Amino acid sequence: MLADYRTAPIGDRLRATLGLLEKMTLDHQRLGPDDVRAVMHAGVSKPAIADALEVAFLFNVYDRLADAMGWDVPP
Repeated sequence: MLADYRTAPIGDRLRATLGLLEKMTLDHQRLGPDDVRAVMHAGVSKPAIADALEVAFLFNVYDRLADAMGWDVPP
């Protein structure tokens, strides 16, 4: 799954959620309601989508802060 979630043996709900999170991380300016609707259509609930977006957002912030401030993350 780490190599490519698109072809990994995972369920449609997880695949759709990961696609949304990828777009939020790499192409957030083009993220819109239709992207969330597609995940809901795959069977993911609104609260689950909100949780996933919040966790991904926080990791994105932490990662950018670590890069900007030169934080060393121990193994």
